[in-house]
Amino acid sequence: MTGPVLREMRWWDIAPVLELERELFPEDAWSEGMFWSELAHARGPGATRRYVVAEDAGGRIAGYGGLAAAGGLGDVQTIAVARAHWGSGLGARLLTELLHHATSFECEEVLLEVRVDNTRAQRLYERFGFEPIGFRRGYYQPGNVDALVMRLPLHETRPAAGTPEPPGTPEPSEASEPVETPERVETPERVETPERVETSETTETPEPTETPESVETHG
Repeated sequence: MTGPVLREMRWWDIAPVLELERELFPEDAWSEGMFWSELAHARGPGATRRYVVAEDAGGRIAGYGGLAAAGGLGDVQTIAVARAHWGSGLGARLLTELLHHATSFECEEVLLEVRVDNTRAQRLYERFGFEPIGFRRGYYQPGNVDALVMRLPLHETRPAAGTPEPPGTPEPSEASEPVETPERVETPERVETPERVETSETTETPEPTETPESVETHG
């Protein structure tokens, strides 16, 4: 059975993506204007964004993801997968696609942020070689939930696209804002500069209560 097809996100995808966004992230969903702003930076010679969607056989959006890049640094803005596709490996496919784009942008490393209580998402990122480097306190609002900051040097080996998730593992769904990326038009600061990251000597990942997060990396 063929899975959803990955393709570039275009303006006509904003409405169905926004519907999925609100379903998966009711507390801190991106607005329509934020998606328009991101796509405005995704084309042309000065593009600093890449957004992709996963479209199923019926033309429905099954997931989406976005990357920002600047100065050799990439940042996973968001990855989200519809609940019907959790555990199918779609989250891994989206992340693989974003990392390919990071290579095209000549990024040396990629950062992301994930809620400390989203251990399922953290496991996905760890499979790709992301490692925790610190925390951002109270990053996710209005719940005042801390963010775990993770980093991947792009020379690291990554799982092949389409690698399925362990049984029963829903797709994670939090991504971070890039460090030192160009300012986003009409969007909140989803990423802060490295100086704001609180690192610990042990870089321990907290033991949070698992929540049914989708697969996003968005802040």
